[in-house]
Amino acid sequence: MKKSTFHISKMDCPSEENLIRMKLDGLHFNKLDFDIPNRNLYVFHEGDSQPFSYALQELNLGSSLIETEETQDVIIEVDHLSEKKLLWTVLWINFTFFLVEIVTGFFSRSMGLVADSLDMLADAIVYGLSLYAVGHSVGRKKQVAKLSGYFQMALAIFGFAEVIRRFLGVEEIPQFQTMIIISLFALVGNAICLFLLHKSKSQEAHMKASMIFTSNDVIVNIGVILAGILVHFTNSKYPDLIVGSVVFYLVARGALRILKLVK
Repeated sequence: MKKSTFHISKMDCPSEENLIRMKLDGLHFNKLDFDIPNRNLYVFHEGDSQPFSYALQELNLGSSLIETEETQDVIIEVDHLSEKKLLWTVLWINFTFFLVEIVTGFFSRSMGLVADSLDMLADAIVYGLSLYAVGHSVGRKKQVAKLSGYFQMALAIFGFAEVIRRFLGVEEIPQFQTMIIISLFALVGNAICLFLLHKSKSQEAHMKASMIFTSNDVIVNIGVILAGILVHFTNSKYPDLIVGSVVFYLVARGALRILKLVK
């Protein structure tokens, strides 16, 4: 058996991992092992590594083949049932906070909260796609990915349009108290997700990637909290709109990567 090491410079969260898994799903390999922190992918396979190189290059994620070597590594079966239960838990936490934040975001006139809610929804879609993809054909996986990509892009376009409208129009100052309180709750929710993922001690790549993804969500929550504080001290809507724009950009970027895969 051979082990090919690919460095993928733009692989930093489960979105890229899912794209790569779906792209390589039609090829013959024994196992895919993702090292997200170091942005490396290890492909265990028989035969030539060229098909994997060509497929990865089509994703435009900065892929390069480092080496291909013979290996005697043993492929160990993983307890996927417990991992699925954990991913379902994380999915529902994200979806619950999506509902809470989008409702309170509109009532408090905070685009930061609305954007964070859509980021939570995007996370839930990523986890849901991973769970749904198990046992389904490549074609079905790509259909689901395409729908989720269009949905995320529609949310991002709506968000950008609303941000522009609020930048140009005369809007009331967002309720900074609601921004801070709800974001603190969301921060606790993400901290719980991070604790559960860490507690599982799973060495599987997608579980490690989920930890990184959730860590990024914590940063977004802190950003909304800081925006709320700035809204209070500056008595201005702009800190909220700036944070909202950044989060909408992240959602749009994820959607574009999904749609590029399924063309």
